[in-house]
Amino acid sequence: MTMPAPQPAALGLEIQVSDKRRAIAWRLQFMLVWLLILAGLIAFVLFTIKLNGKFLVTVIPFILGGAGMTILVSFFSIAMAIILASLGALGRLSRNPIANGVASFYVSLVRGTPLLLQILFIYLALPQAGIVLPELMCGIIALGFNYGAYMTEIFRAGIQAVPHGQTEAAESLGMNGRTTFMRIIAPQAFRIVTPAIGNDFIAMLKDSSLVSTIGVQELLWKAQAAGRPTYQSMQTLIVAALVYWVMTIVFSYVQGRLEKGMASADRGKGSVQ
Repeated sequence: MTMPAPQPAALGLEIQVSDKRRAIAWRLQFMLVWLLILAGLIAFVLFTIKLNGKFLVTVIPFILGGAGMTILVSFFSIAMAIILASLGALGRLSRNPIANGVASFYVSLVRGTPLLLQILFIYLALPQAGIVLPELMCGIIALGFNYGAYMTEIFRAGIQAVPHGQTEAAESLGMNGRTTFMRIIAPQAFRIVTPAIGNDFIAMLKDSSLVSTIGVQELLWKAQAAGRPTYQSMQTLIVAALVYWVMTIVFSYVQGRLEKGMASADRGKGSVQ
């Protein structure tokens, strides 16, 4: 007696259940690896560093106060970087030798020198030129100037990724070059480079610690200021590292949600079309 062949619907359900079980098992193993690594790190810290609980309770609020300044510096710096990257990308794509030369020189100079050197140069050079700015403004200018050069190439690639046929279609409708760029190319290019902007912002959260060298009272500056007088800098630096890590995880999650939302919107547009 032959067994009846499984129905396609039942077979598909079995496959879905099996895939779901494998996904759950994978997540559990992933979480277990994280817990084991964290347990190992905590054990290492506890056995090698004599943590002072009372000291940490008093300094943690002070250190956390620098997290807001870190986020503030990063937000204004990434905004400046986006503006400079947009102008730089247009210059790099321009057929005008002057615009192309200026943009290329900017990218080459910034990418060829360290960020810390640029921060110190702007902080020390502007007063000698008669321009005295607060440390915070100098740090934002330096970070925005640096990241703008790196993002220039990203923006240039995003603009070039927009199909040329859309430009031709816009021209056939009577749009001039400026209108075509603002209404057709720029919105699509910005969607393409949005994930890269998110990655650069997360990187900037960590690189913003360099502005502590010029006295900006962000997270790292406060951690050093809290630990140095009592020779307990290791404890305060661990607290700062944890705060940086948490901020990175939070903003990475936000970026992931944003990318999923944009992908869903694109699929919705595609299905409508």
